[in-house]
Amino acid sequence: MGVLDVGSNTVRLVIAETDGAVPLPVHTAKRRLRLSAHVERGGHLPKEQVDRLVEAVEDAVDEGRRWGVTRPFAFATAIVRDAPNRSEVLGRVAAESGVPLHVLPGEVEAELTFLAARRWMGWRAGPLALLDIGGGSLEVAFGRSKLPDFAISLPLGANRLTREFFRGQDPPSAHRTRLLRRHVRHQLRDVAARIRWEAPRTAVVSSRMFQQLGRLCGAAPGRSGPFTSRSMTRSDLGSAVKQLAALPSAERALLPGISPARAGQSLAGAIVAHTTMKLMGIDEVTVCPWALREGVLLRCIEDGSSDWWDAYGLRAQEATAPLLLHPLRETTAAPVPTTASSARHPG
Repeated sequence: MGVLDVGSNTVRLVIAETDGAVPLPVHTAKRRLRLSAHVERGGHLPKEQVDRLVEAVEDAVDEGRRWGVTRPFAFATAIVRDAPNRSEVLGRVAAESGVPLHVLPGEVEAELTFLAARRWMGWRAGPLALLDIGGGSLEVAFGRSKLPDFAISLPLGANRLTREFFRGQDPPSAHRTRLLRRHVRHQLRDVAARIRWEAPRTAVVSSRMFQQLGRLCGAAPGRSGPFTSRSMTRSDLGSAVKQLAALPSAERALLPGISPARAGQSLAGAIVAHTTMKLMGIDEVTVCPWALREGVLLRCIEDGSSDWWDAYGLRAQEATAPLLLHPLRETTAAPVPTTASSARHPG
């Protein structure tokens, strides 16, 4: 199986062996687009960036075919989902690459990422809280079983907040930093209260942003392999926030774990992470190497079919039909539940 993930910074193709119950990666290819750096005010993706995206998807599809994957599970996260010209973007990708690019609701992204974290951590983790910071959104989920009892997506992505609060300031002023903290606290108030009430036994974080923050806080580097235990304390993260706030992006990129592509948004990501942990009463988190891509594969493996995925494809087809040059394959599928409470009964 193959998964094609269009994120705010990269287009990443992962080919995995799925004969067993665990998706084992055999090949990965990525192309750095940094779409988030070119988003216009209001969230529009400019035509030249859509051109680059279409080209990157076409290249990834060709790469997948060389590995025997003719139909990857292709999806885009908040960078496309929240774009006002989303229908145009999805229509062009489908028409020119032949592969429909799905846009999953944020709550479904949270559910799938929770599934990946649960499978990685195992049942010994007990009641599990999940946090995932992307470029456009923060996903939060909690559950005691395979799927979460509670899942939500909030507009607290690292890149989104960097554009909204730090545009033109590098490093940002203390005033702008305080405004961002206040905004994050306001957005998280009710969600944090729910997580505190649930009292999770284990808190897990995923996403590239959390992995980089974990490394900055002293976790083992990626070359140590995925099975190396990695954790991050709220205290260490608080110190990292102060360190990042004092430096411009170019100097942040020299710190352990912080990549040049994410240096500009690392402060906003760290503020979201630290504020979230503080409000939820979480002192320490485990950094999980599995996230949304693995969640998509696990759902297909465990369901034994991709019917649920096809249902999202039908929705995407209906949303972009006027723009498609070549209509997508017709299919019928039952509506797919998008709330955490109904996720236990997939369509």
